[in-house]
Amino acid sequence: MYKTFGGTRFEMDTLVLSPKQVLEVVKVEPLAFEKFKRAKANYNAAGVLGFTGGVLVGFPLGTAIAGGEPEWGMAIAGGFLILGSFSLNNVFKSHAFEAIELYNGKTARIKPHFQFYGTGARLVMHF
Repeated sequence: MYKTFGGTRFEMDTLVLSPKQVLEVVKVEPLAFEKFKRAKANYNAAGVLGFTGGVLVGFPLGTAIAGGEPEWGMAIAGGFLILGSFSLNNVFKSHAFEAIELYNGKTARIKPHFQFYGTGARLVMHF
């Protein structure tokens, strides 16, 4: 799993996979499958919210460009839906990453923490 600007990219060997394909691949690991199902639900909800928000923002902007009287309340509501989709997309990334970690059987995140002792402190990185 690679995080890209505004999204994610799933790769297995040299193949690029969609979230639906990843769900099929992780079926063999029950815990990873359940985690990725939750991630995919957030992915689908983010897509619906983002599309709906885009439509709600687009119509008033189109009306304003055409010289009509736009419904700015609709555009504001669309903006909130778009913000909600960003939030759900972040939740998707988090759950998807955890599912991929479970499937791979290892943790790929670096876990830094500070250790304090009598005369100083140090930063420890756990892989």
